[in-house]
Amino acid sequence: MIDNRPSRRIIAHTVLLIGVFIIAFPIYYTFVASTHSLQTILRPPLPLIPGGHFLENYTTALFGGIGRIGGVGVDRLLWNSTIVAVLIAVGKIFISILSAYAVVFFRFPLRMTFFWLIFITLMLPVEVRILPTYKVMVDFGLIDTYAGLTLPLMASATATLLFRQFFMTIPGELVEAARVDGAGPWRFFKDILLPLSKTNIAALFVIQFIYGWTQYLWPLLVTNRNDMGTIVIALRKMISFADADTEWHLVMVTCILAILPPILVVVLMQRWFVRGLVETEK
Repeated sequence: MIDNRPSRRIIAHTVLLIGVFIIAFPIYYTFVASTHSLQTILRPPLPLIPGGHFLENYTTALFGGIGRIGGVGVDRLLWNSTIVAVLIAVGKIFISILSAYAVVFFRFPLRMTFFWLIFITLMLPVEVRILPTYKVMVDFGLIDTYAGLTLPLMASATATLLFRQFFMTIPGELVEAARVDGAGPWRFFKDILLPLSKTNIAALFVIQFIYGWTQYLWPLLVTNRNDMGTIVIALRKMISFADADTEWHLVMVTCILAILPPILVVVLMQRWFVRGLVETEK
């Protein structure tokens, strides 16, 4: 039963507004800092209203090149991060959905053994696998390439498990009906399973896009050239131990630009994302 008493609603909305303020204020403060000059930032306290250097700072960061990362512009870093995040998300979904399809709808020797081998990889920390994986990337000459940045991160036991659990809810009668209608394995997958899985795919895409966007350790290892770095790596390189050596106005611009693509993906796919997480029956 929902409590509609005005006092309870006022308390609930007050708590909600406080939470929003706590989360949003640092982002607003970063945006304000990105519109001021370096001299203003280095002379605290920083004003709480935007300054007059918005276009100058953002144009310099995007197209002018930043000295501490080899003169590379943020536009290149955003492009690299977008390519990496999209390839990781699409690759994880593609591999996982095919793996789950094979495990659920095909009968072959050691079928469940292979599934549990995939599942066991969840228990292996990234640090355990990272050195052997790096050695493989070096041997194949994939350092400073998009393939090296994305291929080792595409396999996903979690996504395979989620697709398997969904496929197991598909009624056997639907499979038999498709077989009677002459649908082969590929047609059944393309015309029936994919449309039924679209909300799951959308939810996983959002999660995996953010996962790929926020990667730090692996891109740090497999990129030596500044123009192949991601925006997360560039942010760390831009910050020096001495405040005077750090272009804080450009750092703040980069921070704002770094959070925009994930926010845009979540906002645009919010409806599909929520449906993919809460729907239990298709």
